[in-house]
Amino acid sequence: MIDNKILHIISNETKNSIDGMSVVTPSVYASIFSQFASEHDTKIKNEIEFSQDLLNQECANFTKLQTQTAKNAEDLGDSTTKAISAIQKKDETTLNEVLRETQALRIEIEKLKESIYKDQLTNLYNRRWLHDKYLNIGTEEFSSDGTLAIIDLNYFKIINDTHGHVIGDKVLIFLSNALQKTGFKTIRYGGDEFLMMFPHTIQHNEASKILNELREDIITKKLKAHNSLFRTSFSIGVCSYLAGDNLGITIETADKNMYKDKLEIKKRVTGIEI
Repeated sequence: MIDNKILHIISNETKNSIDGMSVVTPSVYASIFSQFASEHDTKIKNEIEFSQDLLNQECANFTKLQTQTAKNAEDLGDSTTKAISAIQKKDETTLNEVLRETQALRIEIEKLKESIYKDQLTNLYNRRWLHDKYLNIGTEEFSSDGTLAIIDLNYFKIINDTHGHVIGDKVLIFLSNALQKTGFKTIRYGGDEFLMMFPHTIQHNEASKILNELREDIITKKLKAHNSLFRTSFSIGVCSYLAGDNLGITIETADKNMYKDKLEIKKRVTGIEI
């Protein structure tokens, strides 16, 4: 049985590698996926059966989500009906009961939102949350002004190859926690890529300063893997945007800025060694 974590890593590496391609056919995707699978010493046997199992699992998760959503909607409807009746009859006992039910329902809805919007490994927001919160409905256009930063881990493949994917996951969690402490909304955008969203009051230079200070702090940290120590760093690309600007173009601009930053930071930090 294939480790789901390894499968997620291979999938993310594949998606990142084809991100700049204008056309991707199934055979091209399969070829690139197989290449990354080979690098991780992973072979997918009985692919049709495996794909069917994966599809069944996703369908089961979707069905569970639909069922829970329907139940929450039904419970809310029942509580509303009871509340209207209680108000009309001035029935405080029923109103208190409705209050307790509504509070419990609110907790269930928050859990449901978390399962939809959160990345399972890092507990950061995911792409779906970004689209729902920052873009106009049904478009790729921002609904308001702001500043976006893309954060990309340096030498992440070396960390995985040297210390293993379990340590790699811990590094992702370590960086995610550090990014969250800034207080700004953060999204896990890809395997080792993150987005940080700043309000319009935070301009390009200030966003860069915030992330540079965080990076300088992280570079000094000693991370432990088994009996050895190593360090990590990241590269930054920042781009301000206006309401109506396209998400993809904004990320592309930030990515170009990040590439320039990566060249500079790698002159200082030449690897993961302490």
